[in-house]
Amino acid sequence: MSWNIHKGVGGLDRRYDIARTVAVIRHYDPDILLLQEVAQGIPSLRRHDQAEILTRELGMHATFHLEHRRRVGAYGNLILARSPIYHSTHLDLTIGWRKQRGMLQAHVRTVVDHHQRSIVVHNMHLGLAGGERGVQLERFIEFQPLKQIHHGTAVVVGGDLNDVWGGLGPKYLLPAGFERAVPLSNTFPSTLPLRPLDGLYFRGGLKLLHGSVARTKLARTASDHLPIYADFALTPP
Repeated sequence: MSWNIHKGVGGLDRRYDIARTVAVIRHYDPDILLLQEVAQGIPSLRRHDQAEILTRELGMHATFHLEHRRRVGAYGNLILARSPIYHSTHLDLTIGWRKQRGMLQAHVRTVVDHHQRSIVVHNMHLGLAGGERGVQLERFIEFQPLKQIHHGTAVVVGGDLNDVWGGLGPKYLLPAGFERAVPLSNTFPSTLPLRPLDGLYFRGGLKLLHGSVARTKLARTASDHLPIYADFALTPP
């Protein structure tokens, strides 16, 4: 699942309630979770460490990187997984004077038929300007820890791509060997979705079984973005 949780603030009622975020995630019960706008120490959000709360409440392994720092508090990208995360790295996607952005990569190690398998996941939150997003995706595709991954390894890329017109995948990710896991769907704003801002892509040792947008009443209420999710089968090595 990939979801911009909007710091736990509802898209319609503007009410902060991290418990709603937890409830949505528990309902869909993902094995791997890519979350954006996870806050830490922001006064209006009770100075909560949301990465710690989500990790504890969901009982998952975690890696977290703060991206945008305010005068007091900050927020960033969080990866959660049921299986152990044995390595993570960060790529700075900030362009010039624009808002701080980044991508977090994690290697998740799971066991299938008594064999260890790796899934390399990437969680990103891209910029608001079209040219900015293009440069950020080019930087990501040239990222050495991505280029060095074996072609048969399962790789997932997701996040809030701010993909206003839905053209980033065909222009940047599909030529790099990725496939779309979720059909192009509007995810923002959650109460009346008009833009396909969020995306989930994959390549390597994965077979896509199903991909969709979460549209439960609570998902529409808990954030200003709708979550997206996909079910995969790991293919034989």
